Amino acid sequence: MAEKKSKGTASAKSSAKAAPAKKAAAKKAAAPAAHVAAPKGAVMKLGSLKPAEGSWPKRQRIGRGHGSGMVKTGGEGGKGQTVRSGGGKGPAFEGGQTPWARRLPHKRGYSQKARDIGHFRSRLAVVNLHQLASWDVSVEVTPDSLKEKGILKSLLDGVKILGGSKSGSEIPSGLRFRDVVFSSSALEALKAAGAQIAEN
Repeated sequence: MAEKKSKGTASAKSSAKAAPAKKAAAKKAAAPAAHVAAPKGAVMKLGSLKPAEGSWPKRQRIGRGHGSGMVKTGGEGGKGQTVRSGGGKGPAFEGGQTPWARRLPHKRGYSQKARDIGHFRSRLAVVNLHQLASWDVSVEVTPDSLKEKGILKSLLDGVKILGGSKSGSEIPSGLRFRDVVFSSSALEALKAAGAQIAEN
């Protein structure tokens, strides 16, 4: 009997100790999480809602009643051309008439009129024969020497000697030319005056 009493008292003491611990755990669980504060200025908006990461949208079920809008053709369009992937006409289709891109005139070859003069045509600096009337015969006539003497401001793509003359101006005999081109009239006059023309 004494052993039974001792066992009973021990179990009563252990249960008495366990009771306050259970009550404390229950209070903690029941207490609201007041310490978890929401970030300031955080407002939930419908436009900012997003599906959870890794989630999959529910697939569209075909042929499940007229209310779904996916009956008969089931989102595939009509029959024939329109039901094929990539079917239909492109954005340039004009109903069968000649499209705009084919109505334009087709260029064939190159036209000098359509080309940029500044890039595709050569521009020559021009010197007339009367401008060489006072030229020193010992100095060779070249594009650089013409620019140094002030007869030309810019050499452009080359220098051409023209046969323009003035009354009272004569061509000095024995002029020497290099790296310039000539008109036919200038070439005849220079040869008659005994000019020396270096071949380019």
